[in-house]
Amino acid sequence: MARILGVDIPGDKRIEIALRYIYGIGPSNSREILARAQIQPGLRAKNLSEQQLSQIVHALQEGKYVIEGDLRRETGINLKRLQAIKCYRGIRHLRGLPVRGQRTQTNARTRKGPRKTVGVVRNPNAKTGIH
Repeated sequence: MARILGVDIPGDKRIEIALRYIYGIGPSNSREILARAQIQPGLRAKNLSEQQLSQIVHALQEGKYVIEGDLRRETGINLKRLQAIKCYRGIRHLRGLPVRGQRTQTNARTRKGPRKTVGVVRNPNAKTGIH
């Protein structure tokens, strides 16, 4: 299992796919990095030499990609800013509701969590309707 910039990359996958395990790198960035490092996308990650791994790391640093911790920090700061200025999106994030205009009367269970059934609890000491 290869390690690039502190992230374990699965060795059995093609390097083009394995690079996507780094937070902030998707399909297009992965291809771009491999082209810059002059490595074939079809190679398996476990078959890469140390020199090829260092070429990938160099291409990542040279390309000035915002990845891993920096990207997580940046998105966290953006969310905190939205919540601090009390804008609509910030309030939706705070309340754990869908942010991008989806309906919430039905569905939205992923964001809202499992249903919380609200029912009436009868008082056992209450008088019945029978006299």
